Amino acid sequence: MQWHPITNAEQIEQIKEESKERPVVIFKHSTQCSISATAKSRLERQWDDAGLNAVKPYYLDLLSYRPVSNEIAQSFNVRHESPQLLLIKDGQCQYHGSHLGINLQEVKKIAS
Repeated sequence: MQWHPITNAEQIEQIKEESKERPVVIFKHSTQCSISATAKSRLERQWDDAGLNAVKPYYLDLLSYRPVSNEIAQSFNVRHESPQLLLIKDGQCQYHGSHLGINLQEVKKIAS
């Protein structure tokens, strides 16, 4: 799994456009939260087994880029949480899960 960093709000529109060609996920991560670290580690371990190779993973360090995190929440009409995984497909958020409730099998089902 190779994360692609999100560092500015302009990337949100690019991600929306990209998601019209291939699904993407955005993982919002708090680098100071143990639950977030656990969720990130779990994602990385389970990614290949979940069969999500066709989905492009984006990563947001929300402590460094909190305004971008807020913009993502507003742009995709989801409540901000951390950790949080959003599946973006056809320019819209099709799935969002947070904390240890993130379900990669559900992501795969919707992404396919």
